[in-house]
Amino acid sequence: MSALTLLILRLAFLAVLWLFIFAVVYALRSDLFGQRVRRQGSDVASPFASAAVVAPPISVASAATPTEPVAKPRSGAKTVAKRLVITSGPKEGLEIELPSEQLAIGRSSESGLVIRDDYTSTHHARLLLWNDGWVVQDLDSTNGTFLDGTRVTLPTPVPLNTPVTIGTTTFELRR
Repeated sequence: MSALTLLILRLAFLAVLWLFIFAVVYALRSDLFGQRVRRQGSDVASPFASAAVVAPPISVASAATPTEPVAKPRSGAKTVAKRLVITSGPKEGLEIELPSEQLAIGRSSESGLVIRDDYTSTHHARLLLWNDGWVVQDLDSTNGTFLDGTRVTLPTPVPLNTPVTIGTTTFELRR
């Protein structure tokens, strides 16, 4: 091989090596700090205003009558969950008093509920108090948030004693 061909091959190899290094650094950065969350607009009144436009999910039982509410209202006093109980996972048995407005969930040390496993994103999900009930919102996590086995794509109300799964941890909201 000529010296020129060898020089070109070395430079090409060096360029590919640098591209690989940049790809690894980008992947590590996005894993550690998460991806940027884009706001829909400054005039949005609710953090999940896009869900207000879309109809709530209809369960299989109520698919025949779409005018019925998804969750039947209970008679008597309003039952708002006051605590979160982890039912399975590394922190099984842990009980957390729910804050007054929202609870962030993820691997980040800034989260109110820190879940450190390989299946939980840095900023995975959050619980929001809305209209005297708790709502779970997935924050575009990789592995998803599941409410009673169903993947959450829109902010969804969380009934009492219903399992919510994030990564390898399952928790319920209780009185």
